[in-house]
Amino acid sequence: MANILVVDDEVGIRELLTEILTDEGHDVRAAEDAAAARAARNAGRPDLVLLDIWMPDTDGITLLKEWAAGGQLSMPVIMMSGHGTIDTAVEATRIGAMDFLEKPIGMQKLMAAVSRALERSQKRMSASLSLSAFPRSTPLRDLRRRLEQMASKSRILLLRSGTGGIVELAARTLQPAGKPWHDLAASSEPLSLEILSAAAGGVLYCEELGRLTRLQQKNLLFALDRLERHNLHLIVATSLDAAGLAAHGWDDGAIRRLFEIWLAVPLLTDLRDEIPDIASHLLSQLADSGEAPLRRFATGALNALRQHGWPNGYAELKSAVRSLALAALDEEIAGDDVGNLLFPDASADHSGTVPGISAEVMDLPLREAREVFERLYFEYHLRQEGGNMTRLAEKIGLERTHLYRKLKDLGLRAGRREEDAAP
Repeated sequence: MANILVVDDEVGIRELLTEILTDEGHDVRAAEDAAAARAARNAGRPDLVLLDIWMPDTDGITLLKEWAAGGQLSMPVIMMSGHGTIDTAVEATRIGAMDFLEKPIGMQKLMAAVSRALERSQKRMSASLSLSAFPRSTPLRDLRRRLEQMASKSRILLLRSGTGGIVELAARTLQPAGKPWHDLAASSEPLSLEILSAAAGGVLYCEELGRLTRLQQKNLLFALDRLERHNLHLIVATSLDAAGLAAHGWDDGAIRRLFEIWLAVPLLTDLRDEIPDIASHLLSQLADSGEAPLRRFATGALNALRQHGWPNGYAELKSAVRSLALAALDEEIAGDDVGNLLFPDASADHSGTVPGISAEVMDLPLREAREVFERLYFEYHLRQEGGNMTRLAEKIGLERTHLYRKLKDLGLRAGRREEDAAP
């Protein structure tokens, strides 16, 4: 049975709900206020939370927002209130609540809501993080809507993105709950009808078409003609244009089919304001799955993650969060922990020189030393901004024409000029 947390400041309601749910075979914990609810949630993710709205210390809506912002809303929540309004119910649902029950709660209505919530929770447990976890983020919510809208009309969808993109996070959004996920790049064996049959109803995925071997290309083409029969979606991604794929051995017919419907997916650096939320959800997911101890990010750590360039995108962020969770000695991951992981050579030494600049450079004439520094400066900020020239110009305060000229003078390669690539 399930582990259920009941949060209500009225002792009579707590005891009644605990008795009913215990009789149904569930393990029930009770909390009288938001503070006790936080402690119970941090002690281990419950399978379901019944959360009262009106409480003396912190109301249920505020606590729901707190869990959502901290990546801890990984379990279904049913809101309860004796003074519910339609606006309150809509607000709770928008934040992430699964259901809303008005007091007094009838036993039949309670058990039906609990049954629905637990069923959905079971389906979500095996799912990886997707855009569905970020209903309050406008860019991620809009991207999710576009993906779902396009996938409803086509079984083939090409995602266009550079190496710093979020293609897996986007593609996972289209994986139906409880259905298979088959990575075409992970197999070196021929794709068979039996494998396609086992994947029925799920997603075939490839993060970069340009990295597939000839056999893997043949596997994709084999699946391409059988998507309808096995109720499959093919979600593939690439940073290459049609000519680039042709150079990697793809034939013209396959390229035309793959490029029929495509969507540009932003780089992680285009989503700086969303990075703390994504990282918090990844951290919470690791704890909930038992892959890492319970951890939380300090504000300084989230700021450091936000400012990093993430040249390898979502995969790099996932790896960083996992490494931070496993290496942290305290429950809170600090900004220094992030700095030591992402910039291991950035700490000052005791030689009396400036970190990153050799003693030989310090002995150069001023004009030559300034050129060395400028090159280091622009290389650093190019990495931080993922090659985005518009953001780089704004950050360092140079007009773009002057910026391109400066980079050329320093012998540096300019970043990408356009936000989205065309096929």
